[in-house]
Amino acid sequence: MISPTAKPGHAPMRRRRVLFAIRNPEAPKQPGLAKAIQVARALDASLELFHAITDPVFIELTRFADASADATRERVEGEVRIHLLRHCAMVRKHGLEASSAVEWDYPPHEAVVRRAQSIGADLIVAECHRGARTRPWMIHLTDWELLRTSPVPVLLLRGSRPYHRPLVLAAVDPAHSHAKPTKLDDRIFAAASEINKGLRGQLHILHANYPSIVGISPPVLRTWSILTFEQLKEQEKQAFEDFRAQINVPRKRAHLVEGNPATEIPRFAKQMGADIVVMGALSRSGLERVFIGNTAERILGALDCDVLAVKPESFASHVARTPRGMRVQAPTSMVS
Repeated sequence: MISPTAKPGHAPMRRRRVLFAIRNPEAPKQPGLAKAIQVARALDASLELFHAITDPVFIELTRFADASADATRERVEGEVRIHLLRHCAMVRKHGLEASSAVEWDYPPHEAVVRRAQSIGADLIVAECHRGARTRPWMIHLTDWELLRTSPVPVLLLRGSRPYHRPLVLAAVDPAHSHAKPTKLDDRIFAAASEINKGLRGQLHILHANYPSIVGISPPVLRTWSILTFEQLKEQEKQAFEDFRAQINVPRKRAHLVEGNPATEIPRFAKQMGADIVVMGALSRSGLERVFIGNTAERILGALDCDVLAVKPESFASHVARTPRGMRVQAPTSMVS
């Protein structure tokens, strides 16, 4: 879910925080900022505007000194802060608590994750990178790595049009046929419900019925030879119905589609006119990571709408807590 819930008998929890990662602070228009404001308001959260300076600084090594490095750092940071403060002023006009931060850090996705963890952010909002991809279905590397490494839920913006009673589609897999942790569907639905309620949207759930041997428990594997594909599909159908009843979603807003999730989830989301697809994001190693990562990346690359990626509660980030700082390099002409 997007934020933890206070336990009975405990003091109220701190106010929630949303981090909006700004790629280009100098741009007078920030298309994703309007959505970030809407989401922060929907979650009753404060909003931080964050920019990571990732480009290296080229200084002649023969003239390099601590003073010159400090002067460069302060000058560049000061220029960025001016732009961030201007954007913060606009956010406050909408009645939100806003702050800004700039850090020298790289790579971009790690910088964002580090900042989110340092301020205790409950949600990261980031605009999807645009431009050429190495393959038609691949999302930008920075976007993928942010979704893969962040323990904090990430809302990746694909469009700039503000939300207006959005259709929120939670993609679940209650049969766990694709090796999702048992509690992840609960977290996906909780996050979808929370953002849907705040934005006053329409909440639907979806499952692509496509049984796979990956993730099936040992007892089932032992009977694999006597279970037909149709029987496995029927098991998934029943698991989805049980989950729907458990979370009390009307049948008319629960959708079971047949086929590979890599193609069926984007197709159905487009057909329904979904504004936000909420799905689980996993980070694994070995063969499972190849299979699951490939499927998830194909889904993310094919979706035209915004994506809210949620991690299992047990997920632990391996991103170092300390920023890498400013990169100082010699000009190319000086490198032999």
